Amino acid sequence: METRLHPEARITSIIVPVFNEEDGIEQLQNSLTQLRQTLGEGLQFIFVDDGSTDDTVNRLQLAFGSDPTCCILEHGVNRGIGAAFRTGFQAASGEIVCTIDADCSYRPEGLKRLIAALDDAGADIAVASPYHPDGGVAGVPAWRLLLSRACSLLYRILAPVNLYTYTSVFRAYRQGVVRDVQFQSNGFVSAVEILFSAARQGYRITEVPMVLHARTVGQSKMKIARTIRTHLKLMRGLVVPTRAAGTADTAIGNSITTMSSAVTAKEDR
Repeated sequence: METRLHPEARITSIIVPVFNEEDGIEQLQNSLTQLRQTLGEGLQFIFVDDGSTDDTVNRLQLAFGSDPTCCILEHGVNRGIGAAFRTGFQAASGEIVCTIDADCSYRPEGLKRLIAALDDAGADIAVASPYHPDGGVAGVPAWRLLLSRACSLLYRILAPVNLYTYTSVFRAYRQGVVRDVQFQSNGFVSAVEILFSAARQGYRITEVPMVLHARTVGQSKMKIARTIRTHLKLMRGLVVPTRAAGTADTAIGNSITTMSSAVTAKEDR
């Protein structure tokens, strides 16, 4: 379905990956209604269903199918949120391209702040940052908080760009970024890989302190052990011990290898 947009407004494309979210579509619809009121005209909504096996697609069609500013794309099989990003990026026609969580873990007005930050900071990517000193979390499960904080801390040491939060997918991009940046991961690690690829190409990244709220409907689709393993694999690629490598870098690399082995061993039990 081709989206029809206001011809004079700056177009903002909003990509919403969804997977088995049948119980959350009503909440998502309410959230996006608030988003329309906040951002105004010129919005393009791209829903990418990543192979849902429940009633998600039917409920998306009922909620958004008749809206000319909405487009519903289907993978047919579950390929991962990174693959959903690629599909959404290819379909996006906006000067600004945003990605948001279907579980509404960030408030709609936060997207306006991200978009404003692109201009205010002269940036190409604006990332919601709950781990920024001025950000916060509310009711988030301990396992998710531990995983995200630990990954962000290690990435902050190793990464080509220095941030407080790397794993948030609540973001605003300029069109050039989503057109040029390449990433391989199909899973949640794609969010980090996109930032690394963009930083290496010289794109400017800014963080916007924000509060991450716990999901109130449905369950997280993240496969914890697999996500940890892929994060560690990406980190290990950032630390390649050589004769010239410092003791700290070698120690970090060894720690990552040990953590990866522990996760793999746990999965094999």
